[in-house]
Amino acid sequence: MNVYDFKAVNGKGQEVSLSDYKGKVLLIVNTASKCGFTPQFEGLEKLYNAYKDRGFVVLGFPCNQFAEQDPGSDGEIQEFCRLNYGVTFPMFRKGDVRGDSAQPLFKYLTKEKGFKGLDMDHPNAKVLLDFIKKNYPHFLDDDSIKWNFTKFLVGRDGNVAARFEPTKTPEAIAPEIEKLL
Repeated sequence: MNVYDFKAVNGKGQEVSLSDYKGKVLLIVNTASKCGFTPQFEGLEKLYNAYKDRGFVVLGFPCNQFAEQDPGSDGEIQEFCRLNYGVTFPMFRKGDVRGDSAQPLFKYLTKEKGFKGLDMDHPNAKVLLDFIKKNYPHFLDDDSIKWNFTKFLVGRDGNVAARFEPTKTPEAIAPEIEKLL
């Protein structure tokens, strides 16, 4: 099993087989429009533009599970991303990424690459960790996604190569992407 075995609904309501991306390097990201990490959209778009001609695609999956930071409709989210950050990479329908209601793709991703901790060198890492401990302590009990902008890097073979927490910026992931291209 790999990511090509999954389907997802895009922001326009069309079902997409992830096998459509077979042979590409993917960065699958759970996103949010009203999060402290939302400016990462800019870095994600830069990565997409820098590497798309070499077979790289960013796939954005909006989620409202973390302090309700993506409350808009799919259309509103798409428009926000396009207008504020120039997002042109594929965005999917908003859905859950953790817990029993998580989309099957995200259950698979977190099973393949578990939580190894936040990058504590990031200026917001301690704030995020303290916030999670205070408000969502059960989030720290397993390998599930802890917050918005968790990123999964997938190789051309469809297997999960790496997981990056929200405290790892898109720019910092570029060397890992280049290794897979």
